[in-house]
Amino acid sequence: MDYQEIEDKMQKAVDYLQEELVAIRAGRANPAILNKVTVDYYGAQTPLNQVGAISVPEARQILITPWDKSLIGPITKAIQMAELGVNPINDGNGVRLTFPELNEDRRKQIVKEVKALGEDAKVAVRNVRRDGIDDAKKQEKAGEITEDELKGAEDKIQKITDKFTAKIDEMISAKEKEVMEV
Repeated sequence: MDYQEIEDKMQKAVDYLQEELVAIRAGRANPAILNKVTVDYYGAQTPLNQVGAISVPEARQILITPWDKSLIGPITKAIQMAELGVNPINDGNGVRLTFPELNEDRRKQIVKEVKALGEDAKVAVRNVRRDGIDDAKKQEKAGEITEDELKGAEDKIQKITDKFTAKIDEMISAKEKEVMEV
């Protein structure tokens, strides 16, 4: 029974959740929401952070200063296409994103989205658990391991699952707290 492989698969689910949570805006401007934005840079789709400097001059503002000023238009277009919920403003030297204050309804909606992402991650972890237990049962059926070893494998897989589920719960509650802070 390869428990390391099971842990690695569960860790991938947690890592994916972390990437998704970082991209969710919680009242403050976070450059990570631009991670998935790509710009048409001389015919190639290039990540935004590779065509300019991204800074946060104020709590609710992101400034993108391209190294090549001719990219201001394509950057503006790429941000609009990404549907981030914010309008890019071309200020001549770069692109400014000003995020509005989150109202109570929007905060609650974001918390629902966060919980849904958390539940998706837990489902992924439970699927890995199911596959691991199925593999152990196949080994027991084939006579490769005993019934006691099967029970031990199931217990160990469940402990690994519980560890990752708890990690997901921590991440979700931390993000909820961050979103609901005024």
